Amino acid sequence: MGNIIYNKKLTDEYYLIKIQQKNDAKMGQFCMLRAWDNDPLLSRPLSIYDRDASSLTFLYKVIGKGTEIMSKLKEGDDIICQGPYGSSFPEVKGKIAMIGGGVGIAPLYYAAKEVSKESETEIDMFFSLRGVEILREELTEVSDHLTLKTNERVVSLVDYDQYDYIFTCGPDSLMQDVYKNAKGKKATVYASLERRMACGMGICYVCTCKTEDGNKLTCKDGPVFLASEVFKDE
Repeated sequence: MGNIIYNKKLTDEYYLIKIQQKNDAKMGQFCMLRAWDNDPLLSRPLSIYDRDASSLTFLYKVIGKGTEIMSKLKEGDDIICQGPYGSSFPEVKGKIAMIGGGVGIAPLYYAAKEVSKESETEIDMFFSLRGVEILREELTEVSDHLTLKTNERVVSLVDYDQYDYIFTCGPDSLMQDVYKNAKGKKATVYASLERRMACGMGICYVCTCKTEDGNKLTCKDGPVFLASEVFKDE
């Protein structure tokens, strides 16, 4: 059980919620959040946007009953926060592109914050979402160059030849296009998958995904995979 430090409204759809909870989370991991009893049935899997030793912060979008309930929570309210779960982005150096869409920017923000601590690293962030822009100042602080677009895809704005690594998270269509555009280039691409989950621990098999090595669990084997594992060549 965690105690809410703040639940900040960014736009009519997007919120940042910070929860007091000891943790040792790594970039790319997620937690299962729940602030209700029986309805809706499932907890909500949310990627970790930021953290310190005593707190976790999540970016979420109000799209259903669960996130609507979350948006009404206030400072001091209790919330169930289980985790962190899943795999993480690797610690890398070099020239890195981080490409996200919508709430897919959440794990990329924390990854950029961590990776930018390396002196031999340059980070370019590409972020798109529908509606009003969010987090420009925060994303600028953790990147060397930021391309932030609303109602416009950013995948085609990336020069894929210049990167050593690419981290991506967002809709599958966005990540698939990132993988296609980077194929044959020098960059190694890591994708953080977004899937529905029931348990977050590999028990229920709700989040099964197809990989080149057979079916795997997004919650346990992922959510971070090599893009070549989870996206087919066409």
